[in-house]
Amino acid sequence: MNVTPAGGIFGRLDDEWAALCADTDVRASVYEWLMADHLAYDVAAATASWVRTLGPEQLLAALRPAGSATSDELADAVLRVLLQRAAGCGRSATLAARIVVQAMLPAAVRITRSQVRPVGGRTHDDVGHIVIAALYETARSGRIHHRRGRPAANVALDTLRRVCQELAADHEELGQALTDASEQLVLVPDSARLTTVRLAAASNGLHAAGDDEEITTARLQVLELVLDALEHDVLSADEARWIAEHYRTGAPRDSDAARAAGVSAAAVRQRRSRAVSRLTASLHATA
Repeated sequence: MNVTPAGGIFGRLDDEWAALCADTDVRASVYEWLMADHLAYDVAAATASWVRTLGPEQLLAALRPAGSATSDELADAVLRVLLQRAAGCGRSATLAARIVVQAMLPAAVRITRSQVRPVGGRTHDDVGHIVIAALYETARSGRIHHRRGRPAANVALDTLRRVCQELAADHEELGQALTDASEQLVLVPDSARLTTVRLAAASNGLHAAGDDEEITTARLQVLELVLDALEHDVLSADEARWIAEHYRTGAPRDSDAARAAGVSAAAVRQRRSRAVSRLTASLHATA
């Protein structure tokens, strides 16, 4: 089923994908990969296919599971080996990255829609090109397959970081872009990752240990960014708290935060802006 909008960059990618699926060399490469990585029989079982007929279509179906725990585990395993191959050189790495891009198109569409502004912004297709370029660069980066947690969520987050860096008009808008855009990803965090981030945030004063507030994907990703910046001494403890407190559902108004801190609202905004500026500079350096 086509899960991307017709026309534009996403339509062209779907047309290109159809051609790739019909390419006998591509089919042979995919079959050889799956056999070499000991995933062929699992993919065949998950897609009700004969092992000898495995190709890009079955690989994509395994990468977009229906939602059972077993199929999710297989999708993670397949995506990790693809990312590892994409980090290499030559035609094989390019093809692996292209398959990752196709698998992540639903997330790319959501990121694109979240970044298109009704007035004064780039067109949907302009933003789509930026998102796809960021997604391809992320797939080729060689970073994701070393990380813990769900690789698809990590690919989406790194892609979102790159897109926000490209599109943000100023430092303050970057933080809001991270929050707004990540809400559109609709990626459900696994419980282990959620627990780890919640405990780390609580120990650093970024999230109350007894807070029953549901941590959305957007909130989780902001906390992960801030925790990473704390770990690498990019932000001070106060700066991390200013960002974590502001970019969440139900955040207090600047006037209320200023009253609690005994400073002016302008001072609160200035401190937060400087903190976001430091975080932005760190993201640029990482990219």
